[in-house]
Amino acid sequence: MRLNKYISETGLCSRREADALIAAGRVTINGRPIELGTQVGEGDEVHVDGKLVAGRTREAAHVTRRVYIALNKPVGITCTTERHIAGNIIDFVGHRERIFPIGRLDKDSEGLILLTSNGDIVNEILRSENEHEKEYIVTIDRPVSSAFVAGMSAGLYLPGLDATTKPCTVSKLGSNSFRIVLTQGLNRQIRRMCEVYGCKVRRLQRVRIIGLTLGSLRPGQWRDLSDAELHGLLPQRTIW
Repeated sequence: MRLNKYISETGLCSRREADALIAAGRVTINGRPIELGTQVGEGDEVHVDGKLVAGRTREAAHVTRRVYIALNKPVGITCTTERHIAGNIIDFVGHRERIFPIGRLDKDSEGLILLTSNGDIVNEILRSENEHEKEYIVTIDRPVSSAFVAGMSAGLYLPGLDATTKPCTVSKLGSNSFRIVLTQGLNRQIRRMCEVYGCKVRRLQRVRIIGLTLGSLRPGQWRDLSDAELHGLLPQRTIW
C-alpha cells in the first residue's frame, strides 16, 4: 500500500496532508526516513513525528463504516487537524473516530463544512472542488449596489493572489447582504472580492455545498450524512 494511503486510512489526516508530512521528513518506516511514493509492507512500522500510527487491517476496513458528517461551524473554530492549536475543529467536534475536514472555512466564517474519516473521499472532492457549487450568505459594512452585484458576478482580478475569479451568481438579499454561489475556492475569496470594492465582510455563512444544505443544524451542531446525500456527493464511487 502507498504510504500516503496507509496514513490516511488510520484517520490521522488526508492523503494530501500525508504527502506534506512525508515531504517535510516527519514520517519514517521502521526507523528510516522515506520519500513520496514509498510502499508500506506487511509488518512495517510507520511513525509520524516519532509516534507509531497503526493502519486498518483489510478485515477492519471492510466491516467498519466510515464517518461522514456535516457540521455547522461557528465563528472562532479553526479548520485544522493540528490538535495543539486552540479551537481546532477536531477537538470541537469530539468524535470518537479520527476525522478531518474536507476543505476549509476561515476562522472568522461560519456554516456548513464536511468532515470524514475517509481520506479517499477528501482527495476526490478537493480535486474536483472547482466544479462544485458552494453557496454563501454575506453581510458587508455598506449597502449592496447594483454595480457591486454586477461586478462580483462578472469576475474580479484579485491582486493579492494574482488571480481572476470565475463568473458566479450573486443576488442582493437585504440592504447590506447578498447571496453568492462559487465554483472555485481561492484563499479567502469572498473577503478579497469585497475588498476590491472597499467593503469589509461583517458576516460570512456557507449554507450549501453541492446538494447538501445546513438545514436545521444550529451553530456547533453536527449530524451524519444520509446514504442518499453520500451518493449525491460522490455518485460514481462506493463510499463505504
